[in-house]
Amino acid sequence: MSTPIVSPTGVIRTERGLSIAGTRITLYDVMDYLKADWPPSLIRQWLDLTEQQMADAMMYIEEHRAEVEAEYQQVLAYATEVRQYWDERNRDRFARIAGSPPPPGKEAIWAKIQARKAQLAQG
Repeated sequence: MSTPIVSPTGVIRTERGLSIAGTRITLYDVMDYLKADWPPSLIRQWLDLTEQQMADAMMYIEEHRAEVEAEYQQVLAYATEVRQYWDERNRDRFARIAGSPPPPGKEAIWAKIQARKAQLAQG
């Protein structure tokens, strides 16, 4: 395993991609929240980052917008492929589980869960 190179901005490239130095948090994690219109202060709190780490991440994203956005799109595409693979692989298993009877003694809660699922499916 190679040693990651730390940029002056506190962003490093690891085997996971562009990450915030001293954490396992990638810039793609930050991008997810930015794309969902979270304010940076809330992202910082949610990801348990220091003000400096968040400022470094935001500065790096801004200064390297095209590169970060391109890599982010690749990460999203790969995640979609992985999700589709596992959905397909587990489709029969999930169908079998969904069709099985509730565990003994859990019928009441099972009925509530099924009713809530039906409610969510309608609207």
